[in-house]
Amino acid sequence: AAALPHPVAVRCQEAQVVVTVHRDLFGTGRLVKAAELTLGSAACLPAVWSAAESTVTFVAGLHECGSTLRVTPDALVYSTSLNYEPVPAGNPVIIRTSPAVVPIECHYPRKDNVSSNAVKPTWVPFRSTLSSEEKLPFSLRLMNDDWSAERVSTIFQLGEVLHFQAGVNTENHVPLRLFVDNCVATLTPNRSSSPQYAFIDFSGCLVDGQLDDATSTFISPRPRQDVLQFAVDAFKFVGDSSNVIYITCHLKVSLADQAPDPLNKACSFNKASNLWAPMEGTRDVCSCCEMKSCGLAR
Repeated sequence: AAALPHPVAVRCQEAQVVVTVHRDLFGTGRLVKAAELTLGSAACLPAVWSAAESTVTFVAGLHECGSTLRVTPDALVYSTSLNYEPVPAGNPVIIRTSPAVVPIECHYPRKDNVSSNAVKPTWVPFRSTLSSEEKLPFSLRLMNDDWSAERVSTIFQLGEVLHFQAGVNTENHVPLRLFVDNCVATLTPNRSSSPQYAFIDFSGCLVDGQLDDATSTFISPRPRQDVLQFAVDAFKFVGDSSNVIYITCHLKVSLADQAPDPLNKACSFNKASNLWAPMEGTRDVCSCCEMKSCGLAR
């Protein structure tokens, strides 16, 4: 058996996948029938086969035959399967082989720049072009108490602290600094529903930290410029028996070398000094938090 070629060979081409199946699928010398082989959840039939041939060939577009696409940080992964469903031969009550499913994946890297000709850098660099044209992948996660990993449970007791970590993937982008413009808690997924409680407001003011029974604050220093962490004391709405809240946050970025301003800031309230303090920048960027008016967010 070790001397036999692999019974299923896969070639991932630019726009299609070619699957070649040796009819001695199990290496037992018993050849399976081409009619017993299909590709994907759509059960596509072989493109090339004959009774005299020892192989069966499938050719399918990457999006055909019920294939699925999964996007990872590094690759586009197209998944399908080779399906073997034996048909009873001779006696319809018994079969002598088991059905089988062979998973098939084609991985295409996301990070390569492909060009048929050499490119002379006489225009805006590729990295700068991407930063202005691509959508930014933002994330907001609940973390465990030491910030080392995402929290498994979303259930909290009053008196505990919610640890939020906001981030943005700046791959292929000029350096960016992340801010949380506002965060609103509601009883439904609709952020405009009532009642609601904005615990971050006015373009980056963590207003919950002003309450007498709260210690909410932005965590300084940042792990990275494209990450912002903040802690908020657990709360619930008065009179609510469902004990479920939905939190919606608006995240944004500025260039990392741009100085913080009233519209791009992360300000916490310091109870000891009774003053607002910025994560970065001068104290005056937080003065509008006290006035509860920081202009319109861009």
